[in-house]
Amino acid sequence: MTQISDQTSFKFMTNTVPMLSLFRTLVLIFFVFSIAAYSTISNSKDTEVAQGEDTWDDYYTFKSITIPPEVNAQIGGLTVLKNGNIAAAFHRGEVLIYDPNEDKWQTFAHGLHEPLGLHELADGSLILAQMAELTRLVDEDKNGQADFYQTISDDFGLSGNYHEFAFGPAVDSKGNYYISLNVASNFAGIFENIRGTFSPFGPSRDTMTDWRNDEWKNTLRHTAGRMFSKVPYRGWVLKITPEGKASPFASGFRSPNGLYVDKNDKLWVTDNQGDWLGTSPLYHVQEGKFYGHPASLVWNKGWDRDPLDVSAHSLNQMRTPPAGLFPHGELANSPTQAIAPPQNKLFGLPTDELIIGDMNQQRLIRFLPDQVNGVMQGAAIPFLETAQLGIGNNRFAFDLSGNLWIGKTHLGWAGDEGIKSVAWNKKPYLFVSDVTLTKNGFKISFSLPLDTKPSIAAEAHTYHYHAKYGSPKVDHSANIKVNTTLSEDRKTMWINYPQLASGYVYTMNLRGAQTQDSQALLGNIIRYTVNQIPQSD
Repeated sequence: MTQISDQTSFKFMTNTVPMLSLFRTLVLIFFVFSIAAYSTISNSKDTEVAQGEDTWDDYYTFKSITIPPEVNAQIGGLTVLKNGNIAAAFHRGEVLIYDPNEDKWQTFAHGLHEPLGLHELADGSLILAQMAELTRLVDEDKNGQADFYQTISDDFGLSGNYHEFAFGPAVDSKGNYYISLNVASNFAGIFENIRGTFSPFGPSRDTMTDWRNDEWKNTLRHTAGRMFSKVPYRGWVLKITPEGKASPFASGFRSPNGLYVDKNDKLWVTDNQGDWLGTSPLYHVQEGKFYGHPASLVWNKGWDRDPLDVSAHSLNQMRTPPAGLFPHGELANSPTQAIAPPQNKLFGLPTDELIIGDMNQQRLIRFLPDQVNGVMQGAAIPFLETAQLGIGNNRFAFDLSGNLWIGKTHLGWAGDEGIKSVAWNKKPYLFVSDVTLTKNGFKISFSLPLDTKPSIAAEAHTYHYHAKYGSPKVDHSANIKVNTTLSEDRKTMWINYPQLASGYVYTMNLRGAQTQDSQALLGNIIRYTVNQIPQSD
């Protein structure tokens, strides 16, 4: 481990940043067209509360935090410190500390390169993933500013491609760090000077270095794949010990902009729709497993062929399915970090679920895990659907009072910037508190008793697993007739399906669900991803 200077980080940034703006613009153009192609349901589908009924704004309040004007207000990392202050990592490489009581900011560190995560250690030092390494920031003289920048690990490759972000860290109970590494995009090639071994598969190093020409744009870039991994561990999650020893943990990721380790040391990772991803997923990530994007396979020990030559059928036999699928353009477009509600229930939600952000939608997503036959799956439910939330919701942290802090970004794509805090006003409201799969359908629990059985609009669909960018809904069954039963206390409902199948998303719109005093159900659409079906209830 070594000390690094601000000059080192700025030198790397100077070499790579000029390319970012041009190619983010190109990717944004493609992104807009991809949304038009695959968004078959408008954003308004999940917002079906009639005028005059309850809304999220009746139960949660939103506050915007003033950011110093000299700072680019895009947030890549956010954490609440032990003293209650907020640490935020910004797009241009600063880490600032915010005192909520004084409404004041102080610079803690600068000169970093696209930090995309933040974590405080017990000694008060901060850990973050920047593009080139996992870094520890230490305030040795206790003056409120970091004066020691320590490389914990840089054992991964860099080619200079604009899409090679590093996200994290998430930290487990033993102090191990987990970071995720983006694959590169064929909207660009690589730089002449790289870090790490160059992959022998696909286009040659000379070809990929000489990419600023029409032949690359029109022909050669397709031989690299839509997204590629030409230097070590692009498309992987790495595990790094507290001492800085890095090891490859899991493969098959495309743009995994969200890592979280829960109280049971389960690692959760979100990814983004694209090539080989029909829609955006949430994974329960386990060591040694492959999650679907083949570019990363070149760094498997003993791998001996171009992943582009492997059939989708063979890859599908290898891959571990997502725990949850988020229908593109309907529920999410670009998922971000996951976080669990606080243990003391100060935020109004159960503690054994996840809250997940999205770059494009003015909603968050609740994910209610359900383990069946030892496999994780579960239900995705809209949360905080309101203009008060806005879009670009990238990083999250709960403060000591149970308020949710949200850091926003866009990086030249869709999104926003700034920081908001969200507080629950402690008023009880009607929401789905639990969803479990039975052998015949679903058992759904509610936070408050229902008035009567709601009307259920049920659908099911799956997605293609293929090299193309995204997928429409496949084998889509609408207007499925289901039977429902409501418990005597009216807090549990069973929905029985005529048939269930693994690999499908089951959508249940609980129309008209409300309490006896007419409180509407907030988050009335449930999307459950089935991987396993229980043999008995």
